[in-house]
Amino acid sequence: MTVMATGGTASTRNWTFLTNHGHVLLAIARNPTARLRDVADEVGVTERAAQAIVADLEAGGYLRRTRVGRRNEYTLNPSGHFRHPAEADRQVGALLALFSPDPADAES
Repeated sequence: MTVMATGGTASTRNWTFLTNHGHVLLAIARNPTARLRDVADEVGVTERAAQAIVADLEAGGYLRRTRVGRRNEYTLNPSGHFRHPAEADRQVGALLALFSPDPADAES
């Protein structure tokens, strides 16, 4: 058994803390005019999966899609609440802020 620095055991399963929905939301937050193909590549899912996730996020009120010419532009709703009961009292804006560059850092 291999012990990791955090005190846990090494796992052969590949997992992450955020779901693909969270990754897509963050990718769109970083680039609101990104093509779904680019979002899918960044997240590591198929373009069809990215489309389904964006449809879920739009239906859930987490983002709004607006057609601008031949492209889509996305507007996020940071006041939307997490769906899991353990975090339902928290807004997704806190997650977005955690992974967004600090404006003070961008000025340096």
